[in-house]
Amino acid sequence: MRNIPIPVDVARLQFICVKAPCPRVINRDTGEIKTDKASGQTVYEVLCSVEDAFGKIELVKVSVVGEPPVSPGDQVNPVGLVGYVWELSGRWGIAYRASALLPAAAAEVRGV
Repeated sequence: MRNIPIPVDVARLQFICVKAPCPRVINRDTGEIKTDKASGQTVYEVLCSVEDAFGKIELVKVSVVGEPPVSPGDQVNPVGLVGYVWELSGRWGIAYRASALLPAAAAEVRGV
């Protein structure tokens, strides 16, 4: 399966941070933390609830390079959100990654 990023239109979605950002662990046995290949910075995961225009809510993990300035309960705006389809041993899913994850108030000030 090719790993092509799929852009996500977040205009009609509301994201709420439900768990504090934490470094993404690659190997639980060794405690190895994922780092970005280009910058060498730690990749963080943020668990968010996502509500669509119809009131349907799902939990998704969003990966972002560097620790984002968000806390549980914050409404957040993912910048440059993309999804990557993955498959492993007959199972599949979508992994999400954003170039930044900002508190909604900060994103409004920046015009995002």
